[in-house]
Amino acid sequence: MKKDIHPDYHTITVEMTDGTQFETRSTWGKKGEVLRLEIDPKSHAAWTGGKQKLMDKGRVSKFNKKFQNFRSEKKD
Repeated sequence: MKKDIHPDYHTITVEMTDGTQFETRSTWGKKGEVLRLEIDPKSHAAWTGGKQKLMDKGRVSKFNKKFQNFRSEKKD
């Protein structure tokens, strides 16, 4: 392996959204820094099984209403 081409691998603290912390090794930040997560497996719907919300603010229904009478002609 080539020397001096890899980033520094050091210990950091990861803080979850509920305030719990754990130590791990990473190339992120500097030695001893705290990485505060905005989303983690304890709070995100992808891991907790929460329902996904559709946030289109009516865009799909507006599109469907605008083009409800539009029909393409089929070519034989």
